[in-house]
Amino acid sequence: MLKKYSSLVLVFMLFISCKDDKITLVDSTGRINHVLIVMKNSDWQGKIGDVVREIIASPVEGLPQDEPQFSINQVAPETFNSLFKRTRNILFVGYDNQKNNFYANYNIYASPQTTLTILGNNEEELIANINKHQKEIISTFKNKDLALYQHKATKDAYNPKSIETFNKLGFTLKIPKTYNRVEDNGDFVWYRNNFTKGQMNIFAFEIPYEKSEDLEIKNIISATDSITKKYIPGQFEGTYMMAEQRFTPIVKSLELSSKKATEIRGLWVVKDDFMGGPFLSYAIPDKANHRIIIIEGFSYSPATKKRDFVFELEAILKTIKLG
Repeated sequence: MLKKYSSLVLVFMLFISCKDDKITLVDSTGRINHVLIVMKNSDWQGKIGDVVREIIASPVEGLPQDEPQFSINQVAPETFNSLFKRTRNILFVGYDNQKNNFYANYNIYASPQTTLTILGNNEEELIANINKHQKEIISTFKNKDLALYQHKATKDAYNPKSIETFNKLGFTLKIPKTYNRVEDNGDFVWYRNNFTKGQMNIFAFEIPYEKSEDLEIKNIISATDSITKKYIPGQFEGTYMMAEQRFTPIVKSLELSSKKATEIRGLWVVKDDFMGGPFLSYAIPDKANHRIIIIEGFSYSPATKKRDFVFELEAILKTIKLG
């Protein structure tokens, strides 16, 4: 029913909004990492709601305190009015008497907008369908938010050719001009964004790649610690940034700039001081050039939530291009 309704809405909008063969949609609203859930209040307050909350609001990995993957609001279908229809991320949860279903639509009511619909014949099958597609639900909303943030944040970015280290090492990042240069010496580059509640930092360098052991996580972290000891001092003499050794990093494989890479999420501290926070690092082996490129972002924002800061760093770091 929801799918048919969505189709009717789209046809109606085509009829009233076409001008010179173009569709005019209102701008979507909503912050990054927020999802509006449209489902019956009785389902939201029961087992189905429990399952949806467990998935959508699951903790982000690698943060010092638990923070949900997405902030969520719920409305009943009968109160899903024009104000709510402008929301950028929407998840419809309901019933279909004929079959279980899961599908995505884009830019139905506003632009940019992602809507996911998940249906089931009854409560048991709906819960099973939600669990079956939980990874797709998270990845769809997150990847769309990443792309949107990258588009907005990097519209006014530094020209990579103006950054000496990028020129020498042969890769680039789209660093927004809200970040200021701290160091750029050809071997190491560091940019920092200071704001009221703290700061966000991005740095990059390369290390030799001579044997497979060089890609082991402990060796990547050790190599990074040696670089931060050299370039990122603490506020007192003899102090410097390093990985928090008491925290086991969260590691996964992915692809960046058409190359296999390793993502590392963890916590950093300042040796012999009390500063610290989360970091996000990518190690990209470049076998042809016998090196490993390491790009990292870290935030410092005491007494504040950190999810959205790490999300911004992830969006920027994933703009890396080699060659």
